[in-house]
Amino acid sequence: MAQLPSNPETIVSAVFALYMKNISLTILALVIASQLFAQQHKTENVVIVTLDGFRWQEVYRGADSALVNSKYTQDKQATRTKYWAKTAAERRLLLTPFFWSALVKQGQFYGNRDLGSKDEVANPFHFSYPGYNEIVTGFADPRMNTNDAITNPNMNLFEFLNKQKGFENKVAAFASWERFHQIFNVERSGLLVNYGYKNLDVPGINARLAYLNEIQCKAPHYLGDSTRIDFLTCEFGKEYMKQFKPRALYIGLDEVDDMAHDGNYQYYLDRIHQQDEFIKQLWEYIQSDPFYKNKTTLLITCDHGRGDTSIEAWRDHGAKVVHSEQTWFAIVGPDTPAGGEMTNSTTTYHKQLAQTISKLLGFDFKAAAGHEVGDPIATVTKP
Repeated sequence: MAQLPSNPETIVSAVFALYMKNISLTILALVIASQLFAQQHKTENVVIVTLDGFRWQEVYRGADSALVNSKYTQDKQATRTKYWAKTAAERRLLLTPFFWSALVKQGQFYGNRDLGSKDEVANPFHFSYPGYNEIVTGFADPRMNTNDAITNPNMNLFEFLNKQKGFENKVAAFASWERFHQIFNVERSGLLVNYGYKNLDVPGINARLAYLNEIQCKAPHYLGDSTRIDFLTCEFGKEYMKQFKPRALYIGLDEVDDMAHDGNYQYYLDRIHQQDEFIKQLWEYIQSDPFYKNKTTLLITCDHGRGDTSIEAWRDHGAKVVHSEQTWFAIVGPDTPAGGEMTNSTTTYHKQLAQTISKLLGFDFKAAAGHEVGDPIATVTKP
């Protein structure tokens, strides 16, 4: 062992020098770790798709026999023919064939409570605006307690990304529900957010996007004059990707929730099936375009759960509806190990999704948000 000098001043000097050396080594290690992550992460683009009010029960179990055989299914035989099978694995494959034939093999699925995986919203309200705020801001803000047209005061992930080098004006959102204007705080954020039956007002749009502007005015408005049918929202999002190559894209779909509130289980299942097909088309396009292929993470989730304590409860959600905080999400991308159905013992929350996506892109949204943001979900990037 080295001998310490006998002079007190020399001893203090030696100890201080040793302390500074250790500090320098620690800083160096952190810098190296940061550089290694920056070199190793492959995600350059992100697409988030939300499916309003899609219960985890149908995601993982497929069609619910009690509801198929109830007053909430008008054509029971047709519904059984399309979606019924003996096992949950068979039923969910019929309902969402792309989820269970392709995505599950490539990515991770959270929220199957039958396997012990619990995913939830952290906000106490369990309806749409609070749910979407939580997803895009990482903050279960108690002030966001209404579906009214109030402006969201919280910085959102897409607003943050739009300020990062290489993402400027490469961020966009397409939604069926008109409230996304306020959720993304368009006046402050300056984001391109197309919603409802609003025309896409972007210079130089191609003929396909111009045609979508035209036909949406003639399409049936069976969700009302403000909420667009999901088919059109899907087409806008996909065609915008093809022409403008956004690096961060949000697509918000609505019809599943509308069919549930209407008490139409047959159409609820049909809308889920249709949206699975859209996600298939979206992912196949991503993997066919060199700009996106093997460089893009896709996140799919919902804004809230639904009730399950009675045959009537599936129609509703909210603070007083038991289990409507229970949710799910799926994620696939170049930095996410193919884990299939996760069996995580720790509950994941939607307030963690914003920082998870930020980390995948190599950024720290939490440090810049100016409000509380949930920690990233470690298993998304680790086996």
